[in-house]
Amino acid sequence: MDKNMGIVKRTLEEYLVLTAATIVMIVGVYVFKFPNNFSFGGVTGIAVVFSAFLPISAGTVNFIINMALLLLGFLFLGKDFGIKTAYISILLSAGLSAAEKLFPMTEPVTDQPVLELMYAIIMPAFSSAVFFNIGASGGGTDIIAMILKKYTKFNIGTALFLVDLIIVVAACFVFDAKTGLFSFCGLLAKSLVVDQVIEGINLCKYFTIICNDPDPICDFIMYKLNRSATVYKAEGAYEHNQKTVIITVMNRGQAVELRNFIRKTQPSSFIAITNSSEIIGRGFRGLN
Repeated sequence: MDKNMGIVKRTLEEYLVLTAATIVMIVGVYVFKFPNNFSFGGVTGIAVVFSAFLPISAGTVNFIINMALLLLGFLFLGKDFGIKTAYISILLSAGLSAAEKLFPMTEPVTDQPVLELMYAIIMPAFSSAVFFNIGASGGGTDIIAMILKKYTKFNIGTALFLVDLIIVVAACFVFDAKTGLFSFCGLLAKSLVVDQVIEGINLCKYFTIICNDPDPICDFIMYKLNRSATVYKAEGAYEHNQKTVIITVMNRGQAVELRNFIRKTQPSSFIAITNSSEIIGRGFRGLN
């Protein structure tokens, strides 16, 4: 029963995070991307291009294409991915359509396209990174990017760039040169932001601690921080003194606590702290 409750709780937390990230993406796309005709990739980029010469809104175009591409997600990426991505795609499409009706926008919020481009990049890119980290996507061309990541050696940022580049090229022909150049800059920045946000979300601290008295440090790690550690004996190369090496991994907040504890209780200890964004194992990310 406890195990089932844990699964339900984790699932609810995931969908709350997905919902919040989707709302951020809706605001970024509708308020900053659509009014400026920024077309740096994604289905929303296609929607901007198509809505310029079709008698339907960008939100409607977005919905139609997203539903078609969802089928690819189910076929190539599995049922669990499809369920999460279907939820995001429907919520995103419905949110954009509702925003068009409730808050119609006929022009950009400001007269500063560079400022609006920044928000049009950062908000959707942040949301996409959150989706990818949970094992889903924002739908649309993100699905194609994840298929490329699964079956090729491309990372997410590179895959998104390759998939979305053709949309930016199309924008150069449909709109003016300024809009096309802005869109191309947005595409380059979006790929970088996605990779950096994913790395930042998963960032952990890898500790190598060389000390004389490991017990207080291990007790602090296990009972105060609820982590574990690997301990082994070592010998100093210069004086051949016997030392103990402790290896442990934890999040950034816990890392600060551990570092302060060691400085206070065993200031003679040697500590090497390394950043790592790929920790796989119990207590961190699963193998699958």
